[in-house]
Amino acid sequence: MKAPILIVKNLPAEGMAIFPFILLKKESYKKDKQILNHEKIHLRQQLELLIFPFYFLYLVNYLINILRYKKHDLAYRKICFEQEAYQHENDLNYLKNGNWFGWLAPGKSGT
Repeated sequence: MKAPILIVKNLPAEGMAIFPFILLKKESYKKDKQILNHEKIHLRQQLELLIFPFYFLYLVNYLINILRYKKHDLAYRKICFEQEAYQHENDLNYLKNGNWFGWLAPGKSGT
């Protein structure tokens, strides 16, 4: 998946995917295959849900998690979309293997 990459120096994270773009905090991250793969997984998740429902479900999942865990970092890491992306960010073949909707069963999707 080829996505346009934008550098946003004030980005609150190393990277972010907002369809169809990948936003990166630093120019040097363009060479970081792990960050790029993580964000490409998010782009596919957005396509799986026809883009806008992804953002709604992402926010709802985060809000439920923040109520449950009371800590931003843990609530963020427990978002089902983040779990899939973190679990497979080092597998550069993950997207090629057709593992669609892996976020539905975090920890169980895989190659």
